[in-house]
Amino acid sequence: MNLIIDVGNTFVKFAVFQQDSLVEKKSVSGEFFLKEFKNIIKNHKEIDKCIISSVGKLNNQDVNYLQKKLKTFVLNSETKLPFKNLYETPKTLGVDRIALVCASVEQFPDKNVLIIDAGTCITYDFITTKNEYLGGAISPGIRLRYQALHNLTANLPLLETKMPESSIGNSTASSIHSGVVFGILKEIDGVIDEYQQKYSDLTVILTGGDANFLSKQLKNSIFANSNFLLEGLNFILEYNSN
Repeated sequence: MNLIIDVGNTFVKFAVFQQDSLVEKKSVSGEFFLKEFKNIIKNHKEIDKCIISSVGKLNNQDVNYLQKKLKTFVLNSETKLPFKNLYETPKTLGVDRIALVCASVEQFPDKNVLIIDAGTCITYDFITTKNEYLGGAISPGIRLRYQALHNLTANLPLLETKMPESSIGNSTASSIHSGVVFGILKEIDGVIDEYQQKYSDLTVILTGGDANFLSKQLKNSIFANSNFLLEGLNFILEYNSN
């Protein structure tokens, strides 16, 4: 069994895989990292190897503890990957984006794939039928946009995410909801349209914490998979273990 650990900007996600099947998934804040790790290896004694992907903060002491308990693989820019990386600055490419591209290689081989990860940031990553990763884009996610409006202005309130009833806001709150949510939906649909003009056979994957919230509102056809990054990490672990 494999243990997958994804350290994000907000939460740490744990996933247990039996070959390609997801057995268990947990998400905790960083302060409960070691406690949750101990619970998982206690409940799944068959786990024999682990992969860590971290875009957030994970201290060396925690990593050292993991390495004493399990055969632990840390994903970084030097990791052997199943695609040709044409990113001009490969050492700055986020490990989360690497994992998403690997998932697309495994699940949609020989296809033009655009992966959209709607989390703290919204990332766009594109890989061609020739198995060449070209890059993509990064923009602020839903919560970042709400927070920016509140933190960088004098009077705008911080609101919880809500699907607006109309594009025409008739109050400050409804105007913020309209600007944030419809702005993101128009952005995502616009990016998909641009890629489709160049790649008519495009496959689009939507994942990340806000994927379910956004997926039903998009006009373009997509595959929504909230576990896509975890599946990519599991594939990388297997790919580097064989």
